[in-house]
Amino acid sequence: MRIVDLGLISHAQAEAIQLDRLPLVSEGAEDTLYLLEHPRTITLGRNGGRENLLVSDEALGTEGIELVQTRRGGNITCHFPGQLVAYPVFRIASRPGGMRRFFFDLEEVVIRTLDHFCLIAGRAEGRPGVWIGPRKIASIGIGMRRWTSYHGVSLNVGRDLSLFRLITLCGLPDAEPTSLHRELSDESISMQEIKHVCAREFRAVFAHPRVAAHPAAQ
Repeated sequence: MRIVDLGLISHAQAEAIQLDRLPLVSEGAEDTLYLLEHPRTITLGRNGGRENLLVSDEALGTEGIELVQTRRGGNITCHFPGQLVAYPVFRIASRPGGMRRFFFDLEEVVIRTLDHFCLIAGRAEGRPGVWIGPRKIASIGIGMRRWTSYHGVSLNVGRDLSLFRLITLCGLPDAEPTSLHRELSDESISMQEIKHVCAREFRAVFAHPRVAAHPAAQ
């Protein structure tokens, strides 16, 4: 697995990088994980989400917040500095369990990452993502081309979650956002440390012996 840290990068730039890499991975190149942060951005899923935007496009523009229609699944969500975004460009066709298992494994990466910092998180029936009780700490939205994934996971790290006030999170009126720093009341854990742990857990969860590298990747 190739892991690339893109730093702070716009949604459009990150998507272009993924789409450039995607056909190579689909033909057998090494699976690639991009770790990054976005400037303040609200994204809509391909199945909708605008109905859960609580302010006008003009108000977003005034605040310098970008609104993006994406090709991922899921509903509306937010991105901002202080949130770790992980975009796996992975071949799914060769993985046991298909998309269902892939989604489960992405949740598992987040759960294991949080466990490293002594935070107990889990899944909620009928509610994608990762939760700590009724509080959502991570969202997942996947795009797919040529049986290869793009888009991915966003894990809230920093305390400032004010951007979520502008949306109904994932279209769930009772969903409350939370973050690693809020849950721990400790802001000493750096984004770089969390990236390191997250990358390690991606390698652990997705290093499955039944997933053989395509000959072209050798």
